[in-house]
Amino acid sequence: MKRADPSGDAVLLARIAERADEATAFLRRITDEFPAVAFASSLGVEDMLLTDLIARARLPITIFTLDTGRLPEETYALMATQRQHYGLPLQVYFPEHVALEAWVGEHGVNAFYDSVEQRRQCCRLRKVEPLGRALAGQQAWITGQRAEQSVTRAGLPLREHDAVHGIAKFNPLAEWSEREVWAYVDTHHVPYNALHDRFFPSIGCAPCTRAITPGEDVRAGRWWWENAEARECGLHPGQHADASSAIAPVSSLIREGKAPQ
Repeated sequence: MKRADPSGDAVLLARIAERADEATAFLRRITDEFPAVAFASSLGVEDMLLTDLIARARLPITIFTLDTGRLPEETYALMATQRQHYGLPLQVYFPEHVALEAWVGEHGVNAFYDSVEQRRQCCRLRKVEPLGRALAGQQAWITGQRAEQSVTRAGLPLREHDAVHGIAKFNPLAEWSEREVWAYVDTHHVPYNALHDRFFPSIGCAPCTRAITPGEDVRAGRWWWENAEARECGLHPGQHADASSAIAPVSSLIREGKAPQ
């Protein structure tokens, strides 16, 4: 995916410098207030930007990611690149295998295509439960969410209370635009997932992510067979609608080999 070179746009460069300073100061205030802070990274472009800010400021923030077992190879490659580039530890959490094996045995390895309920159950096993373990003992956690990413994230605050885990939750990039994110990444040579250059602005598990076309919402490729209002995995409670009437007849498309790749 070709992007405009930000180097000739003095206004944009000044804006992202200001944004970066504000975000770094915000992150520093979080660590001043909370001794135990964790950053949940999906290794998307926003998360790589935050990783860069954390590394540059040498902030005492634990960085972790969730390996669902079905991530694209490009995401695993970026995990290795991140370690080499920043020299920061990346804690990786995996699904609890007994429960996951039982679910797959009962419903099938691709049952998430059958209904929103089954898809959310798969997300619960592969993401939500490991997240709970990752946040155990933490006092606050940080995400790379942005308000303009989708209808489910409109009005996203910089700070909120995570009632599920009983800790503070922060979204330092809530007000950033996509253009600002990429301008920072390109200017500072931040490593990012190779799939972003192939029209994958939002990347999750391989079977649940597709490329998007011009004009589509940046998260349109996530759980692409569901209505936009349902496209959250449960990591951020309250950001999805009721599951009823939210799914397209995708199972037949999968069987016929017509699903987007």
